[in-house]
Amino acid sequence: MRLAVLALTLMILTFAVPCMAIEAQKPEAIADKMAFKFARGVTNVATAIVEIPKQSYLTVRDRGDVGYVVGPIKGLGMTFYRGLVGVAEAIFFMVPQPGYYDPMIDPDFVWKGWEERRAEPLKDAAGKGE
Repeated sequence: MRLAVLALTLMILTFAVPCMAIEAQKPEAIADKMAFKFARGVTNVATAIVEIPKQSYLTVRDRGDVGYVVGPIKGLGMTFYRGLVGVAEAIFFMVPQPGYYDPMIDPDFVWKGWEERRAEPLKDAAGKGE
């Protein structure tokens, strides 16, 4: 019986001590993160249409002439996706998910990510990767 009480006490202390060590967020910081999540959602809804020229440009740059066909299609898909994520963030701005008010899409705004070149493995004449 004593062993069970001792084991239970140790287990409670093991789980309770880390919980007590976490410092509570200040209400101002939480309100700031919620407001930024709401603003990010509204901004992504308003600027989602910019995904069409962005994806066209990036696909032509990375894949060549096939990008003139594939890019606008990717852009339409990304426009829908960014708009949907923006609506979700604007509606659920008070919910600290995912993460702790982290963006649901990467890059978090449409004007980010233009400079990165997407690295893909090169293929030789036989069609095999490096």
